[in-house]
Amino acid sequence: MAQTILVTGGAGFIGSHVCEALLARGDRVVALDNFNDFYDPAIKLRNWAEVVRSGGSRAVLRTGDIRDAQLVESLFAEHAFDGVVHLAAMAGVRPSLKDPLHYEDVNIRGTLTLLEQVRLRRGLRFVFASSSSVYGDHDQSPFSEAHDVRRPVSPYAATKLSGELHCFAYHHLHGVPVSALRFFTVYGPRQRPEMAIHKFVAACHGGGPVPFYGDGETRRDYTYIDDIVDGVVRALDRCVGSEIYNLGESATTSLSELVEWIGAATGRPVPLDRQPMQPGDVRLTCADISKARAKLGYAPSTDVRAGLARFVHWYRAGNGLG
Repeated sequence: MAQTILVTGGAGFIGSHVCEALLARGDRVVALDNFNDFYDPAIKLRNWAEVVRSGGSRAVLRTGDIRDAQLVESLFAEHAFDGVVHLAAMAGVRPSLKDPLHYEDVNIRGTLTLLEQVRLRRGLRFVFASSSSVYGDHDQSPFSEAHDVRRPVSPYAATKLSGELHCFAYHHLHGVPVSALRFFTVYGPRQRPEMAIHKFVAACHGGGPVPFYGDGETRRDYTYIDDIVDGVVRALDRCVGSEIYNLGESATTSLSELVEWIGAATGRPVPLDRQPMQPGDVRLTCADISKARAKLGYAPSTDVRAGLARFVHWYRAGNGLG
């Protein structure tokens, strides 16, 4: 049976792909996005145009802020939502060091504004986009949902951990079914322009040197967008109780390897501006996805080199590079 789903941040990188996946199976989507200037709003408008092409009138866009309680209340009154996929947030570790109060306000108050409406509607499912950043500079690998996460090393990470805790509180107090998803370094078509893979590929095509932090031995669990979207939709459909899931590829790639493989995918060298490690950075991320496999049927299938090739193809097509 078709559902009506609210997707916050629905015109963004992950959000637009989630909207398309829901529309492809016959659902109706209401996207809420504030089109802020964290990056060029025209990029989000292009993302949304792609969503509309796939969903037509079943794709509804509202421009506004998740902190606007009156707007959020009106959305819930106007639409009989079956679930919420809450992706809207101020993103990024390094920017959060410069403006922690804004990150706190958007990521925590915005989440609570949504939860306040969800609690009034019995059984409405709530999927919260958390982050692998909550693990901090963890020395146990792979990272398990059972690990201690009381030592976040950036304001961004702290806001995501706080969001998880608020989700649990609303489940405990009001019976809200919640799934918190810890995303591990998502990449692919429509990736935000300030993210590393996008910047490295742009640099290969004349964008100038890109900062390369540390000695290249930091490792990340890079997760292709299609695999993340599959996990999000599965978590929405199986949202019962209160659960936390890692969504990653369950494999790690060093920064040096990433640069080498991007060079191979583009056929061009990556110009680098070598810099020291930055505050808030961690040495390793690696997802234990056994829980998501068992409970959601999550099964990522795109390795990094294949995903990079797809990203390069998308980048070139979008920039008239053939």
